[in-house]
Amino acid sequence: MSLTDEAPCTSTPGSIPLSRPRLPRWAPLLAMAIAVAIAILPALFLGWGPVAVVCLAALAFLAVLPGWSLAVEGSRKATDRLAAGLIWTGFAIALVPLATLVWQVIDNGLPVLSAEFFTFSMRNVVGEGGGIYHAIVGTMVVTLYATLISVPIGVMAAVYLIEYGAGSRMARTVTFLVDVMTGIPSIVAGLFAYALFVIFFGPGVRLGIGGSVALSVLMIPIVVRSTEEMLKLVPEELREAAYALGVPKWRTITKVVLPTAMAGIITGITLAVARVMGETAPLLIIAGDTDSANFNAFAERMATLPVFIYYSYMQPGIPPQFGRERAWGAALVLIAIVMALNLLARFISGYFTPKTGR
Repeated sequence: MSLTDEAPCTSTPGSIPLSRPRLPRWAPLLAMAIAVAIAILPALFLGWGPVAVVCLAALAFLAVLPGWSLAVEGSRKATDRLAAGLIWTGFAIALVPLATLVWQVIDNGLPVLSAEFFTFSMRNVVGEGGGIYHAIVGTMVVTLYATLISVPIGVMAAVYLIEYGAGSRMARTVTFLVDVMTGIPSIVAGLFAYALFVIFFGPGVRLGIGGSVALSVLMIPIVVRSTEEMLKLVPEELREAAYALGVPKWRTITKVVLPTAMAGIITGITLAVARVMGETAPLLIIAGDTDSANFNAFAERMATLPVFIYYSYMQPGIPPQFGRERAWGAALVLIAIVMALNLLARFISGYFTPKTGR
């Protein structure tokens, strides 16, 4: 077997060849094996750890494969292989913190999960026992009200920006303010909600609906921007066809434009919900914390998973190991909920995407 695979050449004798030899398909695997061998040899004599071996193997791979390609395929293909190797290396580096985080949370949180952990609250619990039932309820209630506040405002604002106010000074002003709101720190949203509710209920107010208002401040710009981009993707021909049939503008928007962009809009809303569900600072300020389940967002404090994790780790109680175990378990549940929402967004996007026939 040859070390190179030559592409068929259709040129006549004496003419310039139209193709160059190519490396075989198994060339990257061989280059990787050589790179690993190059990295292991100094590690055996110098006592390097696995991280140093992996880094040296990556550098050796980025040198071996492009060098081999340069000798056989030419500079253009070698540059392409080098760029692809750098991209895959960057992707692997980006995965390291994510994989480490997920592993730590699963390793520490999985042993805590049990039926009691999901069905009991922390009411009258000291030390071992208890669960996150009250925090799950609070998270769902607060997020539900935040969604009910944010979605109508965000979608209608995006419809105005694209369908009614395109190019106007008002639309440019609203777009600028939405961009500014996108970068607002979450704790500022909590302070805004607290200041708003202090006007009506006085200092020291702690309400679940206040946490919903704070989260809606963070959700609205995300919903506006995602909906705006989806509405821009709707072909202008669909609008013109509806207008040609005498359909009013408002009915064209509700019956043609919004259904066409529905997949992207719902996906953006779902991702916005997943984005704000893990916020801690605004809920610490306005929603507070409690050890009992509270289903009424308009009465008293309301526990949420992020706040529960914070207090369980910072104030674990005596002995502290039980509180920190509950914190890891709640973190695992929160990550699982956010991951489920992201998967739901992908499913919804595929379900509502308009189907095209041949």
